[in-house]
Amino acid sequence: MEDKQFDLVVVGGGSAGYAAARTAHDHGMSVAIIDGADELGGLCILKGCMPSKALIESADRLRAMREARRFGLSCDNSRADEKAVFARKAELIDDFAGYRQEQLASDRFTLLRGYASFASATTLTVHPAARADFQEPITITFRSCVLATGSQVFSLDLPGRDDVRILTSDDILELDDMPDELVVLGGGAIALEMACFYEGMGKTVHVIQRSPHVLTGTDQEVAREFAEAVKDRQGLTLYCETKLEKFHRTAEGKSAVTFTHKGTQHTVAGDAILMAFGRKPDVSRLDLPRAEINRTESGHVECDQGMLTSNPHVYAAGDVAGPYEVVHTAIEQGEIAADNAASELGFRTGDKRTISYRLKLLGIFTDPQIATVGLSEEEAREQGIDYVAESYPFNDHGKSMIHGSDFGFVKMIAEKPSGKIIGASVIGPEAAELIHEVVVAMHFEATVAEFIKIPHYHPTLSEIWTYPAEEILDFL
Repeated sequence: MEDKQFDLVVVGGGSAGYAAARTAHDHGMSVAIIDGADELGGLCILKGCMPSKALIESADRLRAMREARRFGLSCDNSRADEKAVFARKAELIDDFAGYRQEQLASDRFTLLRGYASFASATTLTVHPAARADFQEPITITFRSCVLATGSQVFSLDLPGRDDVRILTSDDILELDDMPDELVVLGGGAIALEMACFYEGMGKTVHVIQRSPHVLTGTDQEVAREFAEAVKDRQGLTLYCETKLEKFHRTAEGKSAVTFTHKGTQHTVAGDAILMAFGRKPDVSRLDLPRAEINRTESGHVECDQGMLTSNPHVYAAGDVAGPYEVVHTAIEQGEIAADNAASELGFRTGDKRTISYRLKLLGIFTDPQIATVGLSEEEAREQGIDYVAESYPFNDHGKSMIHGSDFGFVKMIAEKPSGKIIGASVIGPEAAELIHEVVVAMHFEATVAEFIKIPHYHPTLSEIWTYPAEEILDFL
């Protein structure tokens, strides 16, 4: 293949990369996508939100079957066919990935199956991957570039690691022969989702978290409520405020980890140990210094609100850019990067775009579910905002009680004295769905007084939001 020049080169074909490529093509730019993965589709489709949620759906339904008696129903001898559960997941992911692969391989783009590294500020060397249709490295010259290389699993090296069975968050989504007992290291979204998945499937799970509570950086009341909700749950044990010491194999052949918990040494063992410490930006092949591209202390590619890096020709989007590793943010970042590149090159008129994280949104598909938007109370205090926050529990709300919700609450935060809604959180039934009502209100910068005027059908889970909203009005 001859060396090529493009208006925009996108490195990475996941959610952020495809969004950038699609947007640039719509502006009339010539676009190349470089992706060396064995299977195209990106993290979300292949190893992230879609496969994990497909599995979690099965566990949630099995858990509901076990709890059927409280609703006057009989569902004895409920069990899971693990191979069928994972086969269903695989079928769904093949469908999702197939559609994305068709999009990437369309004649709108030049798709190069290879790994890119910078040769200079405006050139990339592309090394062929296993499925490339070229055999020797080629040079790509770009007028603009978007880095969308995503992230990779973050791991931890402890003494004895080679003696135990270690799984990553990528590995565990591919197992159709599930360990009966699992040790989970970490207390973030990935760790807790997998812990609840295994517990829901009837397995025994031990969660070991370094910080004093799970979900570091999330509303602390939410974290405490989650711990309370799972405290007496058979099959799930949660240890917080720990320090890991070593791995080792027991006499019975189990994989064990020794740690201190509130000053006391403990050891737990299972059939495998899941390292779920989150992910880190994937910049391993890029050779960023050659392009004079800076990184932040967290390892992300440093970029401004227009997604431009320290190299005036290069933008970044998605997990590699941060600060929030969620799909809708990655897509918006990719679109903004491509729009601004198009403006710089004369393909687009109008002002350049910038991104706002005012509506930062998180959903965690644990049991109970968790979702947040905007600021937490801790963040509002750190920013010196005068605010009022009120919450209301699900176990005192009619439709929630009918639903069988024993734990959880909704919380709304409003700025004083305006009453403008600046944040909300929910832990409980359908949290990831319920949060969107407040997202819409915050998008239009609604006040609590305006929110109260929105009709809520009775009885529904959604109407619970009116309770904290009404209480906030008394303090404005």
